[in-house]
Amino acid sequence: MATYNRDAAVAYAQKWWNSHNPKFPIFDVDCTNYISQCLFAGGAPMRGQYNRGRGWWLGNNTWSYSWSTPHSLRWYLAGSTKGLQATQVDSPTKLILGDLIFYDFEGDGRYDHSTIVTSVQDGIPYVNAHTNNSRNRHWSYADSYAHTPNTKYVFFHVKDQF
Repeated sequence: MATYNRDAAVAYAQKWWNSHNPKFPIFDVDCTNYISQCLFAGGAPMRGQYNRGRGWWLGNNTWSYSWSTPHSLRWYLAGSTKGLQATQVDSPTKLILGDLIFYDFEGDGRYDHSTIVTSVQDGIPYVNAHTNNSRNRHWSYADSYAHTPNTKYVFFHVKDQF
């Protein structure tokens, strides 16, 4: 059994928040690719290769949808019972370093963005993200051009053991 190294995931998030690790592909919408790299740096095991619709993985110049798409990673985490797993929680105040937040800016059920918690100050999580690169940003994204009054969130606590 492997352990999620939250400090390593956050250190990776801080190192690469405003640039790209040349060992990984870059996407026009890069948020979930970046989050997946952070999770992998924290020791999350890949599984499911080479079925793009199953598992969470990257290899041989291809990847699963869950590696690269916020909506797919959100649903992967909601149902994963092996490897990378997370528990949905009902409040951002229940998140700790290395946990994840998914954003449905339109409130239409399709998740558009993903972030990783990189600090918690007075119980409030702050996050890093790619696409519009952000570092230690308030979790709500209320100042984002993408934010709308319909924005919905899903909060995931990444399990410590895989």
